[in-house]
Amino acid sequence: MSVKVNIPSYLQPFTSGYEVVEVTGSTTGECLRNLSKQFPDIGNKLFNEGGELISYISIYLNKEFVNTDELNKPVNDGDELHVFYLLGGG
Repeated sequence: MSVKVNIPSYLQPFTSGYEVVEVTGSTTGECLRNLSKQFPDIGNKLFNEGGELISYISIYLNKEFVNTDELNKPVNDGDELHVFYLLGGG
C-alpha cells in the first residue's frame, strides 16, 4: 500500500525538507517504521529506544486520531497519515 505521510515543518529537516513523503506499509506503525528506514534521522524523533511511539507524538489516519496502542491499525492505498508533536508550555 502506498500511503502519504504529512510531515510538520519542525520535522522536515529530518526528511530532507519534504513536506509529504510516500511510504509503503499495511498498518500505521509499519508506515511510520518505513518512514524511519527511508529517513533514519527522523526515527529517534518518533520512537523511543524501546521502539514505541514517543508519548508526545500524535498520529492521525485520514483525520482520525490513532492511539499509540493502535499502531496495528490497517491502512489502505492512498490513505494519509499526519504526524503532530504535542507542545506544552506556559
